[in-house]
Amino acid sequence: MPRSGKKTAKSRKPRARREFRDRLFKFIFGNPEHKDWTLQLYNAINGSDHTNPDDIQLNAISDILYLGMKNDVSFLVDDTFSFYEQQSTINPNMPMRYFIYAAMVYEKYIRKAKFLLYSRTLQKAPTPKCVCFYNGTDETKDRTVLKLSDAFGKGSKPDIEVRVTMININYGHNGRLLNACRPLKEYSWFGDSVRACRETGKTLENAIDAALTEMPDDFVIKPFLLDNKTEVMHMILTEYDEEKILKELAEEEREIGRAEGRAEGRAEGRLENLAELVSDGTITLAKAAQKAGMTVPEFKKRVAQLKKRTVKA
Repeated sequence: MPRSGKKTAKSRKPRARREFRDRLFKFIFGNPEHKDWTLQLYNAINGSDHTNPDDIQLNAISDILYLGMKNDVSFLVDDTFSFYEQQSTINPNMPMRYFIYAAMVYEKYIRKAKFLLYSRTLQKAPTPKCVCFYNGTDETKDRTVLKLSDAFGKGSKPDIEVRVTMININYGHNGRLLNACRPLKEYSWFGDSVRACRETGKTLENAIDAALTEMPDDFVIKPFLLDNKTEVMHMILTEYDEEKILKELAEEEREIGRAEGRAEGRAEGRLENLAELVSDGTITLAKAAQKAGMTVPEFKKRVAQLKKRTVKA
Protein backbone atom coordinates (compact mmCIF):
# COMPACT_ATOMS: atom_id res chain seq x y z
CA MET A 1 0.00 0.00 0.00
CA PRO A 2 1.45 3.39 -0.94
CA ARG A 3 2.52 5.69 1.89
CA SER A 4 0.56 8.59 0.43
CA GLY A 5 -2.68 7.23 1.81
CA LYS A 6 -5.13 4.36 2.03
CA LYS A 7 -6.48 2.93 -1.20
CA THR A 8 -10.14 3.48 -1.84
CA ALA A 9 -12.34 0.56 -2.83
CA LYS A 10 -12.55 1.96 -6.33
CA SER A 11 -8.78 2.14 -6.75
CA ARG A 12 -8.07 -1.36 -5.49
CA LYS A 13 -6.73 -3.77 -8.07
CA PRO A 14 -7.35 -7.53 -7.97
CA ARG A 15 -4.58 -9.30 -6.09
CA ALA A 16 -2.45 -11.55 -8.25
CA ARG A 17 -3.41 -15.18 -7.89
CA ARG A 18 -0.99 -17.10 -5.67
CA GLU A 19 -0.19 -20.80 -5.80
CA PHE A 20 0.20 -21.96 -2.23
CA ARG A 21 2.13 -25.06 -1.31
CA ASP A 22 0.42 -28.15 0.00
CA ARG A 23 -1.08 -27.92 3.47
CA LEU A 24 0.14 -30.00 6.39
CA PHE A 25 -3.25 -31.74 6.42
CA LYS A 26 -2.64 -33.06 2.92
CA PHE A 27 0.97 -33.96 3.78
CA ILE A 28 -0.35 -36.22 6.55
CA PHE A 29 -3.61 -37.60 5.17
CA GLY A 30 -2.91 -37.53 1.43
CA ASN A 31 0.50 -39.17 1.63
CA PRO A 32 0.80 -42.42 -0.39
CA GLU A 33 3.28 -43.72 2.19
CA HIS A 34 0.76 -43.36 5.01
CA LYS A 35 -2.51 -44.48 3.49
CA ASP A 36 -3.22 -46.21 6.81
CA TRP A 37 -3.78 -42.74 8.31
CA THR A 38 -6.09 -41.83 5.43
CA LEU A 39 -8.02 -45.06 6.00
CA GLN A 40 -8.34 -44.33 9.73
CA LEU A 41 -9.78 -40.93 8.89
CA TYR A 42 -12.21 -42.45 6.40
CA ASN A 43 -13.35 -45.06 8.92
CA ALA A 44 -13.85 -42.40 11.61
CA ILE A 45 -15.93 -40.20 9.31
CA ASN A 46 -18.06 -43.03 7.89
CA GLY A 47 -18.25 -45.43 10.81
CA SER A 48 -16.67 -48.16 8.69
CA ASP A 49 -14.04 -50.73 9.63
CA HIS A 50 -11.74 -51.13 6.62
CA THR A 51 -8.35 -52.60 7.53
CA ASN A 52 -6.46 -52.69 4.22
CA PRO A 53 -4.77 -49.35 3.37
CA ASP A 54 -4.44 -50.54 -0.23
CA ASP A 55 -8.21 -50.11 -0.52
CA ILE A 56 -7.44 -46.37 -0.74
CA GLN A 57 -7.06 -45.09 -4.31
CA LEU A 58 -5.76 -41.53 -4.08
CA ASN A 59 -6.78 -39.26 -6.93
CA ALA A 60 -3.82 -38.08 -8.95
CA ILE A 61 -4.99 -34.63 -10.07
CA SER A 62 -3.74 -32.70 -7.05
CA ASP A 63 -1.44 -30.58 -9.21
CA ILE A 64 -4.33 -29.19 -11.23
CA LEU A 65 -5.16 -25.65 -10.21
CA TYR A 66 -8.49 -24.08 -11.06
CA LEU A 67 -9.31 -20.51 -10.09
CA GLY A 68 -6.38 -20.63 -7.68
CA MET A 69 -7.89 -23.60 -5.86
CA LYS A 70 -6.87 -27.18 -5.34
CA ASN A 71 -8.34 -29.86 -3.16
CA ASP A 72 -6.33 -31.30 -0.24
CA VAL A 73 -7.24 -34.99 -0.30
CA SER A 74 -9.56 -36.97 -2.54
CA PHE A 75 -9.69 -40.72 -2.93
CA LEU A 76 -11.85 -43.66 -3.91
CA VAL A 77 -12.67 -46.45 -1.47
CA ASP A 78 -15.73 -48.60 -0.89
CA ASP A 79 -17.38 -47.21 -4.05
CA THR A 80 -17.24 -43.73 -2.50
CA PHE A 81 -15.36 -40.65 -3.71
CA SER A 82 -14.24 -38.76 -0.61
CA PHE A 83 -13.28 -35.11 -0.94
CA TYR A 84 -11.50 -33.76 2.14
CA GLU A 85 -10.13 -30.29 2.74
CA GLN A 86 -8.75 -28.46 5.75
CA GLN A 87 -9.59 -24.77 6.26
CA SER A 88 -8.51 -22.30 8.92
CA THR A 89 -11.06 -19.71 7.76
CA ILE A 90 -14.81 -20.21 7.48
CA ASN A 91 -15.71 -20.19 3.81
CA PRO A 92 -19.41 -20.43 2.83
CA ASN A 93 -18.32 -20.90 -0.81
CA MET A 94 -16.88 -24.36 -0.15
CA PRO A 95 -19.80 -26.15 -1.91
CA MET A 96 -19.03 -24.33 -5.18
CA ARG A 97 -15.36 -25.22 -4.85
CA TYR A 98 -16.17 -28.87 -4.18
CA PHE A 99 -18.60 -28.85 -7.11
CA ILE A 100 -15.86 -27.68 -9.48
CA TYR A 101 -13.25 -30.07 -8.14
CA ALA A 102 -15.62 -33.06 -8.08
CA ALA A 103 -16.52 -32.41 -11.71
CA MET A 104 -12.82 -32.64 -12.58
CA VAL A 105 -12.46 -35.90 -10.66
CA TYR A 106 -15.57 -37.48 -12.17
CA GLU A 107 -14.53 -36.40 -15.67
CA LYS A 108 -11.28 -38.27 -15.20
CA TYR A 109 -13.10 -41.25 -13.70
CA ILE A 110 -15.59 -41.69 -16.54
CA ARG A 111 -12.79 -41.59 -19.10
CA LYS A 112 -10.75 -44.20 -17.25
CA ALA A 113 -13.76 -46.42 -16.47
CA LYS A 114 -15.07 -46.10 -20.04
CA PHE A 115 -18.31 -44.76 -18.63
CA LEU A 116 -21.00 -44.92 -21.34
CA LEU A 117 -22.68 -41.56 -21.01
CA TYR A 118 -25.14 -42.23 -23.86
CA SER A 119 -26.00 -45.80 -22.89
CA ARG A 120 -29.65 -46.83 -22.50
CA THR A 121 -28.51 -48.64 -19.35
CA LEU A 122 -27.94 -46.64 -16.17
CA GLN A 123 -24.20 -46.36 -15.52
CA LYS A 124 -23.32 -46.63 -11.83
CA ALA A 125 -20.81 -44.17 -10.31
CA PRO A 126 -19.11 -43.76 -6.91
CA THR A 127 -21.01 -41.75 -4.31
CA PRO A 128 -19.41 -38.37 -3.47
CA LYS A 129 -18.83 -37.40 0.16
CA CYS A 130 -17.58 -33.86 0.86
CA VAL A 131 -15.99 -32.93 4.18
CA CYS A 132 -14.23 -29.75 5.29
CA PHE A 133 -12.08 -29.97 8.43
CA TYR A 134 -12.07 -26.58 10.15
CA ASN A 135 -9.36 -25.58 12.65
CA GLY A 136 -9.54 -21.79 12.68
CA THR A 137 -10.04 -19.40 15.59
CA ASP A 138 -13.61 -18.28 14.85
CA GLU A 139 -16.28 -19.92 17.00
CA THR A 140 -18.41 -22.41 15.10
CA LYS A 141 -20.52 -25.48 15.74
CA ASP A 142 -19.00 -28.94 15.88
CA ARG A 143 -20.73 -29.74 12.60
CA THR A 144 -22.25 -27.46 9.98
CA VAL A 145 -23.73 -28.42 6.62
CA LEU A 146 -22.98 -25.93 3.84
CA LYS A 147 -25.17 -26.15 0.74
CA LEU A 148 -24.60 -24.99 -2.81
CA SER A 149 -28.26 -23.96 -3.06
CA ASP A 150 -27.62 -21.21 -0.48
CA ALA A 151 -25.67 -19.40 -3.21
CA PHE A 152 -28.71 -19.26 -5.49
CA GLY A 153 -31.67 -16.90 -5.39
CA LYS A 154 -33.82 -17.09 -2.27
CA GLY A 155 -36.79 -19.35 -2.82
CA SER A 156 -35.28 -20.92 -5.93
CA LYS A 157 -35.38 -24.67 -6.46
CA PRO A 158 -32.08 -25.59 -8.13
CA ASP A 159 -31.67 -28.87 -9.95
CA ILE A 160 -28.07 -29.19 -8.72
CA GLU A 161 -27.14 -29.48 -5.05
CA VAL A 162 -23.84 -30.00 -3.24
CA ARG A 163 -23.60 -30.48 0.52
CA VAL A 164 -20.36 -30.07 2.43
CA THR A 165 -20.10 -31.16 6.06
CA MET A 166 -17.82 -28.75 7.90
CA ILE A 167 -16.34 -30.42 11.00
CA ASN A 168 -14.68 -28.41 13.74
CA ILE A 169 -11.48 -30.30 14.61
CA ASN A 170 -10.06 -27.78 17.05
CA TYR A 171 -8.82 -29.57 20.14
CA GLY A 172 -11.75 -30.06 22.51
CA HIS A 173 -14.35 -30.36 19.74
CA ASN A 174 -15.79 -33.53 18.19
CA GLY A 175 -14.07 -35.72 20.77
CA ARG A 176 -15.64 -38.96 19.54
CA LEU A 177 -14.38 -38.38 16.00
CA LEU A 178 -10.88 -37.40 17.10
CA ASN A 179 -10.66 -40.40 19.41
CA ALA A 180 -11.66 -42.64 16.51
CA CYS A 181 -8.78 -41.33 14.39
CA ARG A 182 -5.56 -41.01 16.33
CA PRO A 183 -3.59 -39.13 13.60
CA LEU A 184 -6.41 -36.56 13.35
CA LYS A 185 -6.42 -36.05 17.12
CA GLU A 186 -2.65 -35.58 17.10
CA TYR A 187 -2.86 -33.17 14.16
CA SER A 188 -5.47 -31.21 16.12
CA TRP A 189 -3.27 -31.21 19.23
CA PHE A 190 -0.31 -29.94 17.21
CA GLY A 191 -2.26 -27.05 15.70
CA ASP A 192 -3.60 -26.09 19.12
CA SER A 193 -0.10 -26.27 20.62
CA VAL A 194 1.40 -24.03 17.91
CA ARG A 195 -1.37 -21.49 18.55
CA ALA A 196 -0.83 -21.62 22.32
CA CYS A 197 2.90 -21.07 21.90
CA ARG A 198 2.22 -18.11 19.65
CA GLU A 199 0.05 -16.55 22.36
CA THR A 200 3.06 -16.55 24.72
CA GLY A 201 4.86 -14.18 22.33
CA LYS A 202 6.94 -16.71 20.41
CA THR A 203 7.56 -16.21 16.71
CA LEU A 204 5.77 -18.66 14.46
CA GLU A 205 9.00 -20.54 13.74
CA ASN A 206 9.78 -20.85 17.47
CA ALA A 207 6.19 -21.86 18.20
CA ILE A 208 6.42 -24.71 15.69
CA ASP A 209 9.71 -25.83 17.21
CA ALA A 210 8.25 -25.71 20.70
CA ALA A 211 5.14 -27.65 19.70
CA LEU A 212 7.24 -30.38 18.09
CA THR A 213 9.40 -30.58 21.21
CA GLU A 214 6.39 -30.75 23.52
CA MET A 215 4.60 -33.34 21.39
CA PRO A 216 4.35 -36.64 23.35
CA ASP A 217 6.74 -39.32 22.14
CA ASP A 218 3.95 -41.85 21.66
CA PHE A 219 2.23 -39.72 18.98
CA VAL A 220 2.25 -41.73 15.75
CA ILE A 221 2.76 -38.65 13.58
CA LYS A 222 5.71 -37.29 15.60
CA PRO A 223 8.50 -39.27 13.84
CA PHE A 224 7.01 -38.32 10.48
CA LEU A 225 6.87 -34.62 11.37
CA LEU A 226 10.40 -34.62 12.78
CA ASP A 227 11.81 -36.48 9.76
CA ASN A 228 10.25 -33.82 7.53
CA LYS A 229 10.69 -30.86 9.87
CA THR A 230 11.91 -28.40 7.24
CA GLU A 231 9.00 -29.16 4.91
CA VAL A 232 6.53 -29.07 7.81
CA MET A 233 7.89 -25.68 8.86
CA HIS A 234 7.47 -24.28 5.34
CA MET A 235 3.94 -25.65 5.06
CA ILE A 236 2.75 -24.08 8.30
CA LEU A 237 4.40 -20.75 7.48
CA THR A 238 2.65 -20.81 4.10
CA GLU A 239 -0.69 -21.73 5.70
CA TYR A 240 -0.46 -18.76 8.07
CA ASP A 241 0.45 -16.56 5.10
CA GLU A 242 -2.53 -17.86 3.16
CA GLU A 243 -4.87 -17.31 6.10
CA LYS A 244 -3.66 -13.72 6.47
CA ILE A 245 -4.18 -13.01 2.77
CA LEU A 246 -7.65 -14.57 2.75
CA LYS A 247 -8.66 -12.35 5.68
CA GLU A 248 -7.27 -9.30 3.87
CA LEU A 249 -9.23 -10.21 0.74
CA ALA A 250 -12.40 -10.65 2.78
CA GLU A 251 -11.94 -7.20 4.32
CA GLU A 252 -11.33 -5.69 0.87
CA GLU A 253 -14.55 -7.27 -0.38
CA ARG A 254 -16.46 -5.85 2.59
CA GLU A 255 -15.00 -2.39 1.96
CA ILE A 256 -15.91 -2.56 -1.72
CA GLY A 257 -19.42 -3.64 -0.76
CA ARG A 258 -19.78 -0.70 1.63
CA ALA A 259 -18.53 1.74 -1.03
CA GLU A 260 -20.92 0.33 -3.62
CA GLY A 261 -23.76 0.61 -1.12
CA ARG A 262 -22.98 4.28 -0.51
CA ALA A 263 -22.82 4.92 -4.26
CA GLU A 264 -26.14 3.15 -4.79
CA GLY A 265 -27.69 5.22 -2.01
CA ARG A 266 -26.55 8.46 -3.66
CA ALA A 267 -27.92 7.31 -7.02
CA GLU A 268 -31.29 6.47 -5.47
CA GLY A 269 -31.41 9.86 -3.76
CA ARG A 270 -30.79 11.57 -7.09
CA LEU A 271 -33.62 9.58 -8.69
CA GLU A 272 -35.99 10.58 -5.90
CA ASN A 273 -35.07 14.25 -6.35
CA LEU A 274 -35.65 14.05 -10.11
CA ALA A 275 -38.99 12.32 -9.54
CA GLU A 276 -40.06 15.13 -7.20
CA LEU A 277 -39.09 17.74 -9.81
CA VAL A 278 -41.23 15.94 -12.38
CA SER A 279 -44.11 15.65 -9.90
CA ASP A 280 -44.20 19.39 -9.16
CA GLY A 281 -43.83 20.29 -12.84
CA THR A 282 -40.35 21.80 -12.60
CA ILE A 283 -38.96 19.56 -15.37
CA THR A 284 -40.47 17.19 -17.86
CA LEU A 285 -40.34 13.40 -17.54
CA ALA A 286 -38.11 13.22 -20.64
CA LYS A 287 -35.67 15.76 -19.15
CA ALA A 288 -35.52 13.86 -15.84
CA ALA A 289 -34.81 10.58 -17.62
CA GLN A 290 -32.08 12.27 -19.64
CA LYS A 291 -30.42 13.64 -16.48
CA ALA A 292 -30.55 10.14 -14.94
CA GLY A 293 -28.96 8.62 -18.05
CA MET A 294 -32.00 6.44 -18.71
CA THR A 295 -34.79 6.06 -21.19
CA VAL A 296 -38.19 7.26 -20.06
CA PRO A 297 -39.52 3.70 -19.50
CA GLU A 298 -36.38 2.81 -17.47
CA PHE A 299 -36.74 5.96 -15.40
CA LYS A 300 -40.41 5.28 -14.64
CA LYS A 301 -39.64 1.66 -13.72
CA ARG A 302 -36.83 2.62 -11.32
CA VAL A 303 -38.90 5.33 -9.65
CA ALA A 304 -41.78 2.85 -9.21
CA GLN A 305 -39.38 0.36 -7.61
CA LEU A 306 -38.07 2.98 -5.21
CA LYS A 307 -41.60 3.97 -4.18
CA LYS A 308 -42.55 0.33 -3.66
CA ARG A 309 -39.46 -0.22 -1.49
CA THR A 310 -40.24 2.93 0.53
CA VAL A 311 -43.82 1.77 1.19
CA LYS A 312 -42.58 -1.65 2.40
CA ALA A 313 -40.04 -0.01 4.70
